Amino acid sequence: MKPLTKPIASYFDHTILKPFATLEDIKKVADECREHHFAMIAINSYPVKEIADYLSDCDVHVGAAIGFPLGQTTIDAKVFETLDAIKNGADEIDYVLNVGEVKRGNLAYIEQEMERIVHSCRKHQVLCKVILENAYLTQDEIVAVCEIAKRIKPDFVKTSTGFAPSGASVEDVKRMKETVGDLVNVKAAGGIRDLDTFLAMVEAGAQRIGTSSSVVILEEYKRRFEAK
Repeated sequence: MKPLTKPIASYFDHTILKPFATLEDIKKVADECREHHFAMIAINSYPVKEIADYLSDCDVHVGAAIGFPLGQTTIDAKVFETLDAIKNGADEIDYVLNVGEVKRGNLAYIEQEMERIVHSCRKHQVLCKVILENAYLTQDEIVAVCEIAKRIKPDFVKTSTGFAPSGASVEDVKRMKETVGDLVNVKAAGGIRDLDTFLAMVEAGAQRIGTSSSVVILEEYKRRFEAK
């Protein structure tokens, strides 16, 4: 595969979402974001204020995971958590849609949920990413949600939380990108731990990559493409 056409660091949403992560653990990941100029640190909503303050001296975005990892809270609860995270300093939001309502075929609910959360983000000029959790969806369901995204226009549709039985696949990224076209970006996340997988996701159409292996992938890229 060819080297990238933009800085590799700009693809990474460097992730620490483990339930047992301490503030010290999260700050170490924040230090890696600062050092390597990653696009975003992906964290749960609880530590957002502390980390937003910690990273206020650099250009790293702070992303809050909303309704994470199951998506099984009400729309009102997700909107509240979104606005609370934004108030505390989040400038990107990754929310988990209600997978159960997708499985029921209740796409009107999914559209309402997406519209309200995207509206809350737009009002505050914050990026919004919709996590589909593809491991639990059929291909038709993935396409149906992406068709809703074409109408509502969140900034990204995203493959996975990383907590399901499987994560991102090249086939899903391609299908999502083919469906949303240039109207919405695609984020691949879940199980992306090496350079070849990263490059395959980018080639398939992913504009952001969510991973806790950002530093490993970055170093492998430099060895392969930037070594003298």
